[in-house]
Amino acid sequence: MEKQLVVFELGKEHFGVDIGAVESIIKMQAITVVPHAPGFVEGVTNLRGVVLPVVDLRKRFGLQAGEGDGKAEGHRRIVVVALGAMKVGMIVDAVSEVLRIPEESIEPPPPMVTSVDTAFITGIAKVADRLIILLELSKVLSAAETADLHTLPAAKVG
Repeated sequence: MEKQLVVFELGKEHFGVDIGAVESIIKMQAITVVPHAPGFVEGVTNLRGVVLPVVDLRKRFGLQAGEGDGKAEGHRRIVVVALGAMKVGMIVDAVSEVLRIPEESIEPPPPMVTSVDTAFITGIAKVADRLIILLELSKVLSAAETADLHTLPAAKVG
């Protein structure tokens, strides 16, 4: 069996998510800051008539802005995913590829790097000379954080 992944970059690291979890990938666009939003929330944006909350994955993962990336601002993208009944945009430094990998090249994350705060890491894929950290996007935000997003204006789908 193979998995098909959307691979994106944050800093020097590569992350992969199941292609089925990704609704679309869009270029950076205007984001409106929402007062009193959680710290990892950049704000909201208008995506084809829907107000979409936008999360900065660098902030969510505790990475510094521009930390070791060497990428121009023009590479940043918003990956749109569904978290239950809500669509959320997640800012990444770059989307590098769509990749098919055999399931046998995926190992569980080492116990030292797994905790309640990293429950969204589902495995590590070995691809050629690099490691890709596999994420379960539905777990990147805790239930409380997802509930916080519901308080933003028009965050619900439909």
